[in-house]
Amino acid sequence: MTLTILSVAYPLAPVGPDAVGGAEQILTYIDEALVRAGHRSIVIACEGSKTYGTLVPIRIFGSSLAETLELTDAQQRLAIKRILAEYSVDVVHMHGLNFLKYMPSEDVPVVVTLHLPPSYYPPETFSLRRPKTFLHCVSQSQRRSCPPHAQLLPGIENGVPFAGRNLPHAKRKFCVALGRICPEKGFHFAITAAELAQRPLLIGGQIFNFITHQEYFEKEIAPRCKGKIRFIGPAGLMRKRRLLAAAHCLLVPSLAPETSSLVAMESLACGTPVIAFPSGALPEIVEHGRTGFIVKDEREMAEAICEAGSLDRQVCMETARRRFPVERMVERYFETYSRLAHASQYLSGEEHRAQTCGRAA
Repeated sequence: MTLTILSVAYPLAPVGPDAVGGAEQILTYIDEALVRAGHRSIVIACEGSKTYGTLVPIRIFGSSLAETLELTDAQQRLAIKRILAEYSVDVVHMHGLNFLKYMPSEDVPVVVTLHLPPSYYPPETFSLRRPKTFLHCVSQSQRRSCPPHAQLLPGIENGVPFAGRNLPHAKRKFCVALGRICPEKGFHFAITAAELAQRPLLIGGQIFNFITHQEYFEKEIAPRCKGKIRFIGPAGLMRKRRLLAAAHCLLVPSLAPETSSLVAMESLACGTPVIAFPSGALPEIVEHGRTGFIVKDEREMAEAICEAGSLDRQVCMETARRRFPVERMVERYFETYSRLAHASQYLSGEEHRAQTCGRAA
């Protein structure tokens, strides 16, 4: 059965192989897999995105963040309506935080991947009355944080590709920390830990055009980037893989209730242990004492940096290959698409919801 899938990204972050955000990377993996499998993939994302399927670009403009979101939400609504009128779309897959603002009124199945902590979404997210609308989580910790009345499909854990990652690479002494540069990611803790351990630290990431993000970098990060501490800016796909393959360890000092961590999975796939705070799903990803260490503060992180060399690189890679293959993630999304598309041909409304959730449970 050939499918037509419409994926709708968060409108302010570009999609593509070099995407910074986890939601955008996951969308890219699915988009590529759909095209390679002979399905039709249509992606609504901001200008500058790179897709394997058909890109429907959204312009970003406005004098404030609130105005920009309002304008992009309106563009998303119009683009979805136009695409549904032009194509026979089997499933709409939402990836953005504001998906309620552009939910289609047409009778088409919608699956929503909750990439962010449940508390970030409006409460009405978990009591939707629109027929043929399905939510799912990406980790057990995230699912436990959802309201008890939420109607959820079984979770689909994120995955990462492994092509070429099992090649040997000489390890060096530096630590690396990668991600969005913002207060909740805790990069200032990584700097303190590296200083205490007397190890070089490379910080890579995107600074988005938000006041809190820019102020955090200017006050907490930039003044401390000297000597062995360096900020290297955004790290695209290939540069990120080279850094992770060569690093002594990856530091993930996040303060946010992480629903997943693609960079931690990618690090393990490169044979590099992960040292992380116990935020959200990170203890589900990092096996303490085996593929990394879960620590409570920067002092414990510094101690773990010194111990990371005792961990087996091959164990990290084999564990990641077994637990986080992107192929398994894609297969489960394809199964979900097929099930929803097939059921939609015969069922409607609450009957569709009940029977689909019943089969998936």
